[in-house]
Amino acid sequence: MAVTGVGLVTPAAVGVKASWEQLLQARPTAASDPSLEGMPVDFSCRVPDDALASALGRGLRWRIDRFIQMAIVAAREAVADAALSPAEWDSTRVGVVIGVGGSALDHTKEYMKVVDGRFSALSPSLVARSQPGMAAGEVSLDLGAQGPTMCTSTNCASGTAALGAAKLLLDAGACDIVVAGGTDSPRCPMGAASFWRMGALSQRCADPAGASRPFDADRDGFVLGEGAGVLVLERAGQARARFARVYAELAGYGSTADAHHCVAPHPEGDGAARAMLTALDDAGLRPEDVDHVNAHGTATVLNDRAEARALHRVFADPPPVTANKSVFGHAIGGAGAIEAVCSVLSLHHGLIPPTANHRRPDPGIGLDIVTDRPRTAALNAVVSNSFGFGGHNSTAVFRRP
Repeated sequence: MAVTGVGLVTPAAVGVKASWEQLLQARPTAASDPSLEGMPVDFSCRVPDDALASALGRGLRWRIDRFIQMAIVAAREAVADAALSPAEWDSTRVGVVIGVGGSALDHTKEYMKVVDGRFSALSPSLVARSQPGMAAGEVSLDLGAQGPTMCTSTNCASGTAALGAAKLLLDAGACDIVVAGGTDSPRCPMGAASFWRMGALSQRCADPAGASRPFDADRDGFVLGEGAGVLVLERAGQARARFARVYAELAGYGSTADAHHCVAPHPEGDGAARAMLTALDDAGLRPEDVDHVNAHGTATVLNDRAEARALHRVFADPPPVTANKSVFGHAIGGAGAIEAVCSVLSLHHGLIPPTANHRRPDPGIGLDIVTDRPRTAALNAVVSNSFGFGGHNSTAVFRRP
């Protein structure tokens, strides 16, 4: 399936170009977050408010939550980048799949109204603005897309799972175009407190920019982020027929379950390894055909170790690895889609972005982590991994067109 357009909303910027440039600079976006003042962890990777508001426009801001706003902005950019016009396409053949790991964590004030019995004070838009499936619904409404519309919700793997669902729709002939990706905004008081309480967050409050350290020996957890990534996927024949620019091909997808623990990964990376092998088989590729891995790379002790073991199980000699969360933080349901866009850009530009804050390699990891500066490489196939709580594993394989 041809990738003909991409869109990004990240803590670096609203838009692909500026987000990609900051990723190449390995310049972390983590900083003190005024909305988390007084919390045990008071920093995050935050999308610039003014830029998001400007890109969205005034009409929608009052009735949709932040995770939906970001999805709409990224989808608009991706569709424009694909040189598609909603006024001209056959809307019944255009699908929308948006992954969302969670939502409604930022409605503490609304919850308190219920506790206090002030039911009439509740926002009448609360249901429509907070359900995960409304991201796909609002994107389809904004674009006028009338084909299959759905939400994938597999926690931290949601954005990549959306690409898998989109590929199935295109393979089945149900759509000619699918606008697919992921979005999430967990960096709010309830989200920060909840992830802190389970021990998942870095606690480097004195050094937010240096907090996210994927695969580093001194890693102590992830940094909450937010954002959205969206790709326009088309049937290859249609893309050729309209002479579209094709960034890459979504060649394969794999999904597995650990069936091991509610939040901890399988210690040997069993499910993760099987997801990668399934995706490679779907793409008709062998492990030795892969030139680069965009890792899930959360910077938690258990996840990085399990992913490294999975990579060693799949690849006799794992290819160069990067971890975008070192710059953007962890956007939960949005992370996999953001990283998929970055994987496509790596293929397109022949550049592997560096991993920020990788200062002291963990001797138990044993991977070629790209650091310091972008690495130029002849890339023909890239693996993008996403692994979520509940044992969800999703892998996408992108190939040069």
